Amino acid sequence: MTHKGVEFTVSMTAVPDVWKWQFQIGPQVRSGKTEAKLQLLAVRRVQSQIDRELRKLARAHAEHPGADDHGAQRALRDQP
Repeated sequence: MTHKGVEFTVSMTAVPDVWKWQFQIGPQVRSGKTEAKLQLLAVRRVQSQIDRELRKLARAHAEHPGADDHGAQRALRDQP
């Protein structure tokens, strides 16, 4: 799946109502688990996490525009 130009995955675990997720922005890979009865809710939670990470990158870039961020600027620029 894709959210704001960021590819991510959400998949079931062996534990009922627990979903594992993963996404990458630049070189940074984030992953974790979330508890939700519906896959749609798990997906929404991952999308919210992606939004938080993109906001953090945007703030960091605004504070230090010349800093080397290893492709994070490209990830922000390439999002729709």
